[in-house]
Amino acid sequence: MVELARLYLLVFGALTLGAGIMGYVRARSRPSLMAGGISGALLLMAGYLIGSTSVTGGLLLGLVQSAALASRFVPRFSKTRTLVPAGLMALLSVGGIGVTLLGLFAK
Repeated sequence: MVELARLYLLVFGALTLGAGIMGYVRARSRPSLMAGGISGALLLMAGYLIGSTSVTGGLLLGLVQSAALASRFVPRFSKTRTLVPAGLMALLSVGGIGVTLLGLFAK
């Protein structure tokens, strides 16, 4: 389960980073670029930590970052009902919470 969490966080981080870049390219949104870049980097770092030095630290970082993204995108999706980016990010963040919690309990 820990390896699944690591893989999920790496993919989630790459998608988040890509979404931030896409937000900048499409709408010239610097906040999207910065938020996507920082969030994506933290998720990638969490995946890296799980695979190398600190399994628990990586899972906790992934959990905190997933929860932060969920707190932003779940209400936004509830309000706008737009699939991209709010729905996709809400789904991925809730999934991130789930896999990191499972990884913590399986560890």
